[in-house]
Amino acid sequence: MELTHIEHLGIAVKSIEDSLPYYEGVLGLKCYNIEVVEDQKVKTAFFKVGQTKIELLEPTAEDSTIAKFIEKKGEGIHHIAFAVPNVQEALNEAAAKGVKLIDEKPRRGAEGLNIAFLHPKFTAGVLTELCMEGDK
Repeated sequence: MELTHIEHLGIAVKSIEDSLPYYEGVLGLKCYNIEVVEDQKVKTAFFKVGQTKIELLEPTAEDSTIAKFIEKKGEGIHHIAFAVPNVQEALNEAAAKGVKLIDEKPRRGAEGLNIAFLHPKFTAGVLTELCMEGDK
């Protein structure tokens, strides 16, 4: 699989508003984008650190994946996202190597990226997202 870089680290938080003082005030990062991804029941906030982004994930519904994650594990790192040239090809390769896929096909994520997740039981316990720009 060809990984081009770490696209972002996803961090589950109860409240983006309550988290901003740390990321902006203490770390000195600038939030450049906040958006809601309706179908994922999540509000996101993005910061850049070099080429890599930090994505804060706030649940917008009690039954969302992020709400369940926070309830079970508390706030903290939720996933790592790797940029790939083609998400579908990367999914096909992972499946061929015995990795269970959460997403069989790419779907639209925050910032207009095409995304797909690999199951953490097959990725050394780390929820792994594959993502790319465009419609590949």
